[in-house]
Amino acid sequence: MSVLLKKPIFEGISQKELAQQLEAKKKCENKLPTWFNTTKIYYPNKLNIEQTSSELTAQYKSTLINGKTLMDITGGFGVDSYYFSRRMEAVVHCEINPELSKIAAHNFWVLEQKNIDCFIEDGIEYLKLTNQKFDWIYIDPSRRDEKFGKVFLLKDCLPNLPKHLSMIFEKTKNVLIKTSPLLDISKGIKELNYVKEVHVIAIDNDVKELLFVLEFGFKGEITIKTINFVKGIENKFDFQLNEENHIICSFGQPERYLYEPNSAILKSGGFKSVGKVYGLKKLHLNSHLYTCKSLIAYPGRRFEILKTLAYNKKSIQSLSLKKANITVRNFPLSVAELRKKHQIKDGGDDYLFFTTIGKEKLTILKCKKINSDNPI
Repeated sequence: MSVLLKKPIFEGISQKELAQQLEAKKKCENKLPTWFNTTKIYYPNKLNIEQTSSELTAQYKSTLINGKTLMDITGGFGVDSYYFSRRMEAVVHCEINPELSKIAAHNFWVLEQKNIDCFIEDGIEYLKLTNQKFDWIYIDPSRRDEKFGKVFLLKDCLPNLPKHLSMIFEKTKNVLIKTSPLLDISKGIKELNYVKEVHVIAIDNDVKELLFVLEFGFKGEITIKTINFVKGIENKFDFQLNEENHIICSFGQPERYLYEPNSAILKSGGFKSVGKVYGLKKLHLNSHLYTCKSLIAYPGRRFEILKTLAYNKKSIQSLSLKKANITVRNFPLSVAELRKKHQIKDGGDDYLFFTTIGKEKLTILKCKKINSDNPI
């Protein structure tokens, strides 16, 4: 029977509130295991849980900061503030939503993290009035406007960072900004000042966050850092943005092995850099697939190429496949359209890459996936 239909179990707590707590807690089991496994934790609504950082990404962010003091302008549920407080002497958590601020403060007390001061206030307004200087300021702007529509440019988020950035730098020399994974990195850099690093964080090949590290007065080359967490293992790849723009690609026909960058690298735009660093040839300027004769360690998926075929009906028939895993890269048809057109179901051990190689030649690559634990 649904909790909502049962008689009240706890005095002073409605069945609706209890149901909301159970639903929100369930969403934390994998995303926030510390909260999930701690008694007396109180949860906000499920939307707040969906919008908050995971423990994995919060812990990673905490490795980027140093010093003694940090202010979290948009504190929310407090996952990031909690992990920052484990590395800093004092953290200020500002949250304009009174209920959410009280929930965060309660949970900090339950988690016995006593160096976080919570304020029910607009973080920007708090910063304008305080005389305190911070070693770091952290901002996770809301990607929804006053009408609750999704926005992606920083100037359209709340708070408007480009508008307030000069004032923020009066209170700190270091700023860490979390943005939507859908934000165009080049546009984000143009909207901000003194960008030192951009971090692209993915979990199980799904990009979750973009992080912009700003340092007042910084004039050097911007470093792009990508990280993909797969079963606890960190796959990292870094490159200099300016170098990426000047690298001349090496192109070639499919050889024995095929390499597909992970989603963090694909989001970062480091297409030339990843080919150069690993000594790979690109199949086409816009396909973002790479090849070489040797099997090497690589931050992405690796395949052995079994057949290379021109894309046509006869080639598809020669494969005699009822089932296959299909990937499309720089190809005029989508995965769904290919499955429908050629009656190929999803699954199995065969991998088909539909792509463009060389001089705009539509091609099928039949491959066998190489597991990450295979010896190299």
